[in-house]
Amino acid sequence: MTSFVAQRNGRAATAEELAPLAFAGYAHFTVLQVRGGRVRGLDLHLERLRSASKEMFGQALPDDRVRSYLRAALAAGPADLSLTATVYPPSGEFTVPGADVEPEVLVRTGPAASGPQGPLALATVAYERFLPTVKHVGEVAKTHALRQAVGRGFDDAAFVDRQGRLSEGSIWNLAFWDGTAVVWPAAEMLGGTTMGIVRRQLDRLGVPQRVQEVTLADLPMLAGGVVMNSWTPGVAVHRIGSASLPEAPSFLELLHRAYQAEPLTSP
Repeated sequence: MTSFVAQRNGRAATAEELAPLAFAGYAHFTVLQVRGGRVRGLDLHLERLRSASKEMFGQALPDDRVRSYLRAALAAGPADLSLTATVYPPSGEFTVPGADVEPEVLVRTGPAASGPQGPLALATVAYERFLPTVKHVGEVAKTHALRQAVGRGFDDAAFVDRQGRLSEGSIWNLAFWDGTAVVWPAAEMLGGTTMGIVRRQLDRLGVPQRVQEVTLADLPMLAGGVVMNSWTPGVAVHRIGSASLPEAPSFLELLHRAYQAEPLTSP
């Protein structure tokens, strides 16, 4: 029988330790896809946890300690799985507002994921995340936007900021294709680890990339679009709001090829 785990600071978490987290709203996390006991972009995940901890808690745990927690969870599970590392204050919530604390880490594992097949239709929602560069918990607004989008017959939501720029999806980064270059939206957003992997591998492959503002009015001039997250480097998007995007199989293949070029490493 396949086993998955929930560990606090590298040890099996008890019900008493997990209970406060059910009501905690001040934490951040990262999600890794583990294949054969190894992951892609480990340095990006560690940097995400490090910078978010400094932002939210005033200090970060050493990378070596975080890696030891990841290894402990991987040793207790199957070779292929999804892993979520959540960093939170010791009591589950702050007792002294503004005080710097040494955070703790909850690592939980579950079945490996690869994302939907697509193509997807995305509803447009006017929304800007608080602390957009931090992958933090308790984002009721974006989940509510996703539910509303599905209720309207869409697969998910794409966010538009107050300047009319497309930024990201509910749990996705957006990327577009102009027929020659990959276009990344310029807006305040969470920079995904998969996005970071793909960007540096596209550089190594010599594929042109640029960052520019993308509005709904720009979509008819683009040659394709995708969403990406830890599950996958690309799921095709065929519609955003009322604007259609053409199929771009070569774009999709390019993103997957770039992602596969990133080496798998062990924590």
